[in-house]
Amino acid sequence: MWCYRGGSISAEPRINDRIRVPEVRLVGPSGEQVGIVPLAKALELAQEYDLDLVEVAATARPPVCKLMDYGKFKYESAMKAREARKNQAHTVIKEMKLRPKIDPHDYDTKKGHVVRFLKQGDKVKITIMFRGREQSRPELGYRLLQRLAEDVQDLGFVESSPKQDGRNMIMVLGPHKKKTEAMAEAREAQAARKAERQGHPADAEGSAEEPVAEAPAEEPAEA
Repeated sequence: MWCYRGGSISAEPRINDRIRVPEVRLVGPSGEQVGIVPLAKALELAQEYDLDLVEVAATARPPVCKLMDYGKFKYESAMKAREARKNQAHTVIKEMKLRPKIDPHDYDTKKGHVVRFLKQGDKVKITIMFRGREQSRPELGYRLLQRLAEDVQDLGFVESSPKQDGRNMIMVLGPHKKKTEAMAEAREAQAARKAERQGHPADAEGSAEEPVAEAPAEEPAEA
C-alpha cells in the first residue's frame, strides 16, 4: 500500500491552478490519505478548507498533492533554515605544540589552552617536536602526551593515539561535548551574565539609599 511519509518540497512547487494533471493522489491537512481524486475535486477541497493544493511529489504517478497553508509553510521553512544556519557547527581542529622537556609553567599554560579548546567543543592536535638528541628518546614525548590526556580526560578523549611523524609525535584529542552543545552553553552563560549586569544598577541604587534616622525619644516631663 502506498503511503506518503512527508519529505522536502522543491523550492517552487506547483500550487493550485498551476497544477495541470487530470488527477492527483491527495494527502489531507493532517497527513491523512484521501486517495486518488480528480484535480477539480482536490481544488474544491482546498477551497473548502481555505488551504492551498501543493504538489509535493511531481514525479509520482499520479503526482502527490497535499492540502496546506503554503504561505505559512514557506515562512516556517525559512525560519527553520535560518535557525539551522545560526546553530551550524563547523568542526575545528586546533593545534598545540610542545617540547619533550617542557618546563612546568609552560606545560600548565599549554594545558590551559587545550582545556579551553575542548570546552568550546573543538578537537585539538597535540604535536611534540623533537630536536637533536631528543629524537632518540621518543618515550619522553609519549609520556608527555599520556600525561596531558589524563589531565584533560574530564573534557576530552584520545581520538587518535600518539604516533611518530618524522621528527614529531602527534596525538589528537576529541571533546566529550559536541560543538552545538558548547555553543548553546556559551549563549546561555552570555545571557546569564547580561541579565546579571542589568540587575546590578537597581541593586546598587537600592543599597545607596541611606536609612532614615529615627527621632529621639522624648524625655518624660518633670513633675
